[in-house]
Amino acid sequence: MAGDGDFYKHDRPDNPDLDEDRPRGGGPEEPQGRGNWPVWTVILAILVLFVLFVVIFG
Repeated sequence: MAGDGDFYKHDRPDNPDLDEDRPRGGGPEEPQGRGNWPVWTVILAILVLFVLFVVIFG
């Protein structure tokens, strides 16, 4: 019995792989992923910095 190569296969299903329960990647609630700054935030920050430079050095 110990030398039999099918010892561990005798009570396993034909396809022992499980379906993935948590798909990888973002879903519709997370279109651009985490860690990315929205474009409007970057534009607003550049605009604020520009106004500060104009007020301070103008």
